[in-house]
Amino acid sequence: MTAVPIIAESRIGFHPLIARPDDDDPDVVVVGRAEIGEFIELPAVYGEAIRLLRAGLPVSAVEQRLAAEQDVEIDVAELVEALTELGFVDSVDERRLPDPGADAPRSHFPWLTDRHVSWIFSRPMKLGWLLVVGAALATLVVRPDLLPHYEDFFWSEYVGLTVLVNTVMVSLTLSTHEMMHLMAARSLGVPGRIGFGTRLHNLVVQTDVTAVWGVPRRSRYRVYLAGMAWDVFLMASLTLLIAHVALPSLTKALFQALVVAVLMTIPFQLQVYMRTDLYYVLRDLLRTRNLFDDGLAFARYLRARTVARLRRRPCPVEDPTSELAPHERRATRVYSVFLVVGATVSLTAFALFAAPIAIVALFRAIGAIVDGFNGGSVLPALDSGLLILIEGAIQALFVVTFVRSHRHWFRRRRSADHMS
Repeated sequence: MTAVPIIAESRIGFHPLIARPDDDDPDVVVVGRAEIGEFIELPAVYGEAIRLLRAGLPVSAVEQRLAAEQDVEIDVAELVEALTELGFVDSVDERRLPDPGADAPRSHFPWLTDRHVSWIFSRPMKLGWLLVVGAALATLVVRPDLLPHYEDFFWSEYVGLTVLVNTVMVSLTLSTHEMMHLMAARSLGVPGRIGFGTRLHNLVVQTDVTAVWGVPRRSRYRVYLAGMAWDVFLMASLTLLIAHVALPSLTKALFQALVVAVLMTIPFQLQVYMRTDLYYVLRDLLRTRNLFDDGLAFARYLRARTVARLRRRPCPVEDPTSELAPHERRATRVYSVFLVVGATVSLTAFALFAAPIAIVALFRAIGAIVDGFNGGSVLPALDSGLLILIEGAIQALFVVTFVRSHRHWFRRRRSADHMS
C-alpha cells in the first residue's frame, strides 16, 4: 500500500510503462515496466484506466469516464495501489514515491539502441545469411570430407593447450551468441543483461530479456533465435573459408575445431526441458505464459499425489494447472513429462559418463604432474596442470553461479535448520 493517500482528486504519475493488447485475447492488455522486468495482464478496461491516468485525469474523473463510456464501475484508487506495489507508480499528486526498481540491476550497454542494430535484422541481412548457409551446405555436399568430426577438436597433441585455446574461442563465440540476443532485443526497444547461469549440471551464459514480454509474440521469436542464427552463420562462414581459401594449416585446424565446438552447442538448445533458446520458442508456440515453472509445479504435484495415495491420505496440495486455460493446461501437463524424463536422463548420463570421465582425466593429469616432479617429461606435466587449471576454474564458476542463483533457497534451508 502506498503511504500517500489516494483521494478522488489525486493525479497519478507513472514510470515509463509498456502497454499492448494481449496476443490472444483482445479483451486483455499487457502492462509492464521494462526497467524492472515486471509485466501483468489486465482486463482492457483497466488498461484504459491506466491510459487515462497517464493522460493526467484525476482518479474520480477516470471512474466517471469509464462509467459513462463503457458502463463499468471500477475502483481506480485500488488499481493505483496495486500498481504502486508493482513499482509502476512514480508519484501521487506530484509527491514522489520510493522506487522499488532503483536497486534493480541495470541493463548492459544502455547506449545500444535500435538505430545501431536494426540493420542486422533487415531483409538484406537475412538474405545474406541464407546465401552463406546455402553455399556452405552445397559445399558440404560436394566436399563431404569437410563434415565435422570429433577428431577435429584435438588440433594439438597437448590436451591442456587444446582445451585452453578452444575454451577461449568458444567463450568468444558464446559471448557473441548472447550479444545477438541482446541486440535483437534492442532492435525492438527492449533492455537486457548478460550473465552466467546454471541448467542442471551445466554452466551457461544467458541473456535476461524479461522485458521482451512488452512486444508482440511474433517479434519475440527474433530475440529467441538470434543466438542460434549466429551459430549457424559462423559455422557456415568457417566452412566456406576452410573449403575455398588457402589458409595456414594451424588456422585451418583451429577453424575446424571451432566448427565442432559450436556444433556441439546445438543439441543443448534442443533440450527444451531446460530453459534453452528453443524452450522459449516452444513456450510461445504453445501459447503458454510460464511453461517451465508450471510444468515443474505440476510434476511436484504428481509426486505429492502419488505419495499421498501410497500412504492412503488426501493429497496435501491442489493441482497447480487447474486454473490455467484448457490449452495451456494440456500443454503444461505434457511438458511436465518431458521435463522430468529429460532431466532424469541428463543427470543420469552425467553421473554415469561425464562425471567418471572427468574424474579419470583429473587423476591422469595429476599423475602426469607427479611424474614431471619425479624427473619425467616436463611438457606433459605443464599441459596437465593447464588442463586442471581450466577445468577447475570452470567448475568453481559453476559453484559460485549456482549458489548466487539459489541464495534464497539456501537462506530458507539455513532458517529451517535453525528453527529445528
